[in-house]
Amino acid sequence: MEQITFPGLGLNFNISRIAFTLFGVDIYWYALLIMCSVAFGFAFLLLIKSKEDTFGIKKDDIFDGLLYIVPISIIFGRAYYVIFNFDMFRNNLSNIFNIRAGGMAIYGTIIGGLITLILFCKKRKIKILDFSDYIAPMLALGQSVGRWGNFFNVEAYGTQTKLPWRMGIMENGTYMEVHPTFLYESIVTLFLFILLIFLTKKRKYSGQLTYIYLFVYAFFRFFIEALRTDSLMFYNLRVSAVVSIVVCVVVGSILLKMHGFKKIGKNKEI
Repeated sequence: MEQITFPGLGLNFNISRIAFTLFGVDIYWYALLIMCSVAFGFAFLLLIKSKEDTFGIKKDDIFDGLLYIVPISIIFGRAYYVIFNFDMFRNNLSNIFNIRAGGMAIYGTIIGGLITLILFCKKRKIKILDFSDYIAPMLALGQSVGRWGNFFNVEAYGTQTKLPWRMGIMENGTYMEVHPTFLYESIVTLFLFILLIFLTKKRKYSGQLTYIYLFVYAFFRFFIEALRTDSLMFYNLRVSAVVSIVVCVVVGSILLKMHGFKKIGKNKEI
């Protein structure tokens, strides 16, 4: 059992990484919440997006696509984590496949999902950006739920702080009060989910929701990453911070370009 406190909020939790045991196999909270995040996403598609023709895409195509995208995204997310954290697995390669205990990288998941999405859409002759716009809110919701797996693993936390919402943990026998960066990201992605739902009916062009998701997530992830103590590193660089900067610059440029074109169009009409 691990004890986690939020002293500024008067909260105290005794938690275990293991949710329950099934037929002699330990089921970890991390794995359970990853599955819950996927389930929440599918529930969102079933209950919220009830129209068959949202962005001109049929639900059958969405579900067929997700049958490929979800597992391949998880594989890429794990591979990304292992590649940039290989010292943890060097002496015990079998742990690479022990995903139940944790160890995923969201940017790896996004990369794997995008590659699979592109190939699937090419095969089905579906507009890639329409498809990605459809599932962008689902991805944000899944991230918000899945991040709580880090809470149960007592990981993905930040540097020490005295802020009112600080989280108290034990690290190598030493009590520390740190930034709950997993919580920051969960809140950001929940906000992003709500924003994308609001914008769904107001979409002006294909890819708008995808670009907003990528830009907003990357923007906040850069600052959250700066607080974390377990960043994946490449030499002296925080990998996720570098990726966040690249995404912000590229996607931000696209958003500015699209916004600029709309202004030009309005001026011509006047």
